[in-house]
Amino acid sequence: MGMDRPEAQGSGTWGSREAAAEWRRGAAARLEALGPATEMMLDLAGVKTGSWVLDVGAGAGDSALMAARRARPTGHVLATDISTSMLEIAAESAGHDGLTNLSTRVADAQHLDLASDSFDAAISRNCLMLIPDYGRALTEIRRVLKPRGRFAAIVYSTPDRCPYLAIPHAIAFRLGRLTSPRLEEFGEFRLSAPGLLREAFSSVGFRDVTVHAVPIRRRFPSLSNAMQYARGPLPLRELMTRLSPSERDQAWAEIERALAQFVGPTGYDSPCEVLIGVGMK
Repeated sequence: MGMDRPEAQGSGTWGSREAAAEWRRGAAARLEALGPATEMMLDLAGVKTGSWVLDVGAGAGDSALMAARRARPTGHVLATDISTSMLEIAAESAGHDGLTNLSTRVADAQHLDLASDSFDAAISRNCLMLIPDYGRALTEIRRVLKPRGRFAAIVYSTPDRCPYLAIPHAIAFRLGRLTSPRLEEFGEFRLSAPGLLREAFSSVGFRDVTVHAVPIRRRFPSLSNAMQYARGPLPLRELMTRLSPSERDQAWAEIERALAQFVGPTGYDSPCEVLIGVGMK
């Protein structure tokens, strides 16, 4: 999940129960940071009572649960992900909340085994930019939408607007002397360049495409909490595997020193920005 997306579609690296448990522990931080943006995504997708909704890369189901609350009692949400353990958390949470209108299915967004023209709306939070062939995924999402159905997706903005992600990546790139891909084209930032998200939607046939920049905050009780959460996202973990053990140790030490600039009386607090793209079939 980006920093809220521990696993890229098409990669099974981060799908264990241990990772799922870590994801559950981060629920409060995700809700504080991404709750309002998620509500905006649901608004833009037109999710309402009676809607049949597809959540692509649903993870532990944060956005799917919010969509299910809106869609009930007559609507339904299908939460898809490549991680069985993450979807188990989503199903468990739905049961705990009495949301009988949410179901889960293990699925790769690049190859959705779903009927065409099936859903009123589709959503995706912090996943689209991590899908290896996001163009193929967008084509599939558009296919399963009903005519005039809407797809809305949250991705991260440019590195300069997301220091909590960009600083660790930049340090790992420098210490590993990594030159490809460029920082602004890697991991969570793959769809951050100006105009790129709009073009990605438009190129597969979505109409009336708009992109909305939404400021958020990353807050943690302490620097140690921020560092613990920073170690989770898959893109940074993959970067770290390209470093030697001594380089990794140096990287984590430098990351902690760099993120300390955002620590104040109330704990860690840094700015961030996400982009919400939306288009109609």
